[in-house]
Amino acid sequence: MRFDIKRLVAAAAAALAVSGASAADPFPTKPVTLFTAFAPGSGPDAVLRLVADKLGRTWNQRVIVENRPGGGGFIAIDAARRAAPDGYTLLQLDSEHLAALPHLYKSRGFQTLQTFEPVAALFRTPFMVAVATTSPWKSMRDLIAAAKSEPGKITYGSWGVGSPGHLGAEQLEMASSIDMQHVPYREVSQLYTSVGAGDVAWSFASIPSSQGAYKAGKLRYIAVAAPRRIPQMPDVPTVSEAGGPAGLDVNSFVVLVAPRGIPAATRDRINADVQKALAEPDVRARFDTFAFETLTWAAPEIERQAEAKSRTYAELVRRKNISLE
Repeated sequence: MRFDIKRLVAAAAAALAVSGASAADPFPTKPVTLFTAFAPGSGPDAVLRLVADKLGRTWNQRVIVENRPGGGGFIAIDAARRAAPDGYTLLQLDSEHLAALPHLYKSRGFQTLQTFEPVAALFRTPFMVAVATTSPWKSMRDLIAAAKSEPGKITYGSWGVGSPGHLGAEQLEMASSIDMQHVPYREVSQLYTSVGAGDVAWSFASIPSSQGAYKAGKLRYIAVAAPRRIPQMPDVPTVSEAGGPAGLDVNSFVVLVAPRGIPAATRDRINADVQKALAEPDVRARFDTFAFETLTWAAPEIERQAEAKSRTYAELVRRKNISLE
């Protein structure tokens, strides 16, 4: 049998060209699923759906949002962790899922950023200090004075052990040398109803989660736990301005992560397209409504910010022996 070397070389070149074209197929070529640890209708969920719509238009593919709330974030984490690291499965988590879970569930030996890697940052939210409109407290000075006069008796609510509302209050305790009583709630709506009714004395609150009770005249914001006042509430002082500890900054940031091993080119493509979506005027307007600060962090900066929070949370968890096990 005679071999035609020229034909053989041409066939091999064609096969390599097809293989190369397949490998270079632009992301995405099929629908993308975004799992989220947040409940439908929450601020992070609303933002994610808006961004998903923008990404779907950019990619000309369906971008599906799947809510998996509960279980301290592990329900959503388990839904995404076994997916292929190809960018077609992403997961929305907050900084507490990244930085607090390893300290709250020590026996599991789970390190969020060893299983997942950051892909794109979405936003950061500040937290207000909310009291009932009937509360006698007009400032942080009043709140701290009350806590010092009755150690361990002043109550504060949060949306769960290890939440920003809980850990932020622990930060306030440590910075002010006070001791208060934590009351965790399962439902955010129930929490702010209870604060408004005086069942618990105060709580940290994001604007989207507490705006119903605030607009109904049940809540008053006495401070924002941020370095500066926020444009949405310009008359509300910072904690420091209101007589609280200087520099108290209670916030949470929300990001998209992927199973470890996602190709750098795919990660960078998703990051760039998310940033493009966040720059759209209607997205910016929605963020402003929620007092969400748009973030433009690349993956290394997300990891750096998460590590900084992890150090803070490790200290707070050790101080009170906080655990979810």
